[in-house]
Amino acid sequence: SDTALYNLAARLRVELAKVDNVGLTFIVGGRPEEIRIEPDAAAMSARGVSLETLMTAVKAANTSFPAGNIRQAGQAVTVGAGQTLQTATDVGLITLPSVTGQNVLVRDVATVIQAPREDQSHVFRYARLTDGTWGQSPAVSLAIAKRKGANAVVLSHAVHARVEALQGTLIPANVQVSITRDYGESANEKANELLFHLGLATVSIVILIGFTIGWREAGVTAVVIPTTILLTMFASNLMGYTINRVSLFALIFSIGILVDDAIVMIENIARHWGMNDGKSRRRAAIEAVAEVGNPTIVATLTVVAALLPMLFVSGMMGPYMSPIPANASAAMIFSFFVAVILAPWLMIRFARKTLKAGEHGHSHDHEGFIGAIYRRVAAAIIRDKKSAGRFLAWVGIATVVACSAFYFKAVTVKLLPFDNKSELSVMVDLPEGSSVEATDAVAQSVARIVLAMPEVVSVQTHAGTAAPFNFNGLVRHSYLRASPYMG
Repeated sequence: SDTALYNLAARLRVELAKVDNVGLTFIVGGRPEEIRIEPDAAAMSARGVSLETLMTAVKAANTSFPAGNIRQAGQAVTVGAGQTLQTATDVGLITLPSVTGQNVLVRDVATVIQAPREDQSHVFRYARLTDGTWGQSPAVSLAIAKRKGANAVVLSHAVHARVEALQGTLIPANVQVSITRDYGESANEKANELLFHLGLATVSIVILIGFTIGWREAGVTAVVIPTTILLTMFASNLMGYTINRVSLFALIFSIGILVDDAIVMIENIARHWGMNDGKSRRRAAIEAVAEVGNPTIVATLTVVAALLPMLFVSGMMGPYMSPIPANASAAMIFSFFVAVILAPWLMIRFARKTLKAGEHGHSHDHEGFIGAIYRRVAAAIIRDKKSAGRFLAWVGIATVVACSAFYFKAVTVKLLPFDNKSELSVMVDLPEGSSVEATDAVAQSVARIVLAMPEVVSVQTHAGTAAPFNFNGLVRHSYLRASPYMG
């Protein structure tokens, strides 16, 4: 029954609350037991008891408060005064004041019933049976949220293990327990995917530098990028941010720009060495860094200045998006110091013992293959005033066309990105005043359509109550959908 399922979920909730880092838990569905008082108007009138008197007496009787502590055997025990009504018999024995002066009990003027709560919501689950057909059964959902700072993946595994340990003891054999939404597992998959792309971006940059500048410079970059990322993670920890999907995205977002400073330094050091003007490698490296130091500082601060305003966004999106400007700005600042300190030292350490003329093909007079292509294109653009103006005009037109895509809605602009979730929610709103039975009937009809789809594993319907919600539900206020006409 719905009541038995609710009681089982309540006991399971107590057990899972013992798991480390379990925070908020709540139950959706089921019919908990309640004590109902149904006044008898005729009996109340005959005994001179008003409805307000009945309500006040019951409320006053169901009151308890701490009265102090008792210290005994090295322990302090809190003592409470008053009482908490537990059964219908307790409520029925409450004495009421009467205008006639006689002793009147609640059971004399009202019917006291202890029974499952009247149906205010319907929750059902469809699951595939062994014969391949779909079976419908009442369901109760237990939602679990982690504590702040806890690892959702670790908590998810702990909850799985605890539920499996309770099978056959707390959980009877005729009750099926299924985990319908495991955001710990999905968070683990997304984090692993982001780490993969972080490594892929690093390898791609190293290979690109190896082909365009040189493999020694690529080796320096392969050391610079992880060093900068580790320093950024250290700063992120000091600022109170955890490694999550948003902060990992910030690292991937910044990996393309945090290597710019190092590339500038490495390229200029290689150019100075290629000039072969009689200076030592150490002296040439120092002059190369000093030559591009000021422009690199300005470029780094420009990127930081462009990112930091996002840190002061107010509302709910402020703390959600703040890891991006915080981590990206920290990465840029650390990348500058790594570029001017670590990169030149690594260039000297990785250099060959003897310096050859025109080393790396970066001689003072040779511009290289890429430089030749750039010179050819740039020369055509700035050949005369007319060609330069024509190029600027095309750039302006392209800018206007790109910006117009937002106005004409050619690109989708939304608060949160689309995500490949394993579940789909269908909201049903009937006209206000519709009964929960009517809402449930519509939800069941939608479920029957969905069950025909081969990708569907299970279906839950909620009528008159909100389904367990996630972050998206917080944004959309799905947890407020508890009216009878909502499903």
